Amino acid sequence: MGRTILIYAGLLAVSVFALEWVQYQFLARRFGLEIMFMIIAVAFAALGAWVGIILSCRKPVKGFEVNVAAQTSLGITRRELEVLQALCSGGSNKDIAQKLGLSPNTVKSHIASLFSKLEVSGRVSAIEKARFLSLVP
Repeated sequence: MGRTILIYAGLLAVSVFALEWVQYQFLARRFGLEIMFMIIAVAFAALGAWVGIILSCRKPVKGFEVNVAAQTSLGITRRELEVLQALCSGGSNKDIAQKLGLSPNTVKSHIASLFSKLEVSGRVSAIEKARFLSLVP
């Protein structure tokens, strides 16, 4: 990002130099100040759009890998991890139970255990912390 800022600053300096070089006073008298300001505004709008496109490009994700170190240090079991992944899909306890072939009470106990191990108090905060720890994609 720093390199992009330096490029942007360099282009600004070059454009200022170019305005002096082509004798700004002559162009201002010939075309009028409004047209000069419009030309400069269009140039910087195009430059801003280009910088925005460059900064917003995302690199392709290679695939998700579970942070096994965090999983073992927190003591999260394989089944709790499956419940956590199903929890991220937004299903209710009953939906998670049907999906994983468990009873809803078992899902409740797994979720309560996950809340305790992740030191959170709700589903949303559990999902956020799990994503922060790279336990779920």
